[in-house]
Amino acid sequence: MFVLGIDPGLTRCGFGLVEGSLEGPERFRAVAAGVLATEVSAPVEERLTRIHGDLGELLDEFAPDVVVVERLFFMRNARTAISVAQVSGLAIALAGARGATVRQFTSQEVKLAVTGYGAATKSQVQAMVAQRCSLPRPPSPPDAADALGLAMTYLMVSRSEARYPVAP
Repeated sequence: MFVLGIDPGLTRCGFGLVEGSLEGPERFRAVAAGVLATEVSAPVEERLTRIHGDLGELLDEFAPDVVVVERLFFMRNARTAISVAQVSGLAIALAGARGATVRQFTSQEVKLAVTGYGAATKSQVQAMVAQRCSLPRPPSPPDAADALGLAMTYLMVSRSEARYPVAP
């Protein structure tokens, strides 16, 4: 199963594709990771159009089974929150239009799943993603590591949900 994590952002939008299974040993293989970047000086509509095109290309190239987008939980800066929400909406809509399952997790949920500590630092998340995906060094920049962590979280949470279904 291929899971694409998206760490939404207008300046830097992280992405990470992980291959894993919901059965058998818990193993993760990082297939691709990186950042889609836009120029801060460009108008918002151009930046969103660029991210829309780049995300569409990623989804077409990798055809993930699942797309996991970081859920905005809390931000002090309203301007940043709005732009992150706009990119998040793009990612969700593009994935849904391609028939992928879409899930969302907060950064605290990802930190807890990946490191065992919901208040882990960026460097701790990077280190654990590297360790759990058997990478020679931590993924960089942190946006790419966060995106890989989102994909890994989906696989871990889905395993637990399958083992311990919630009663109706």
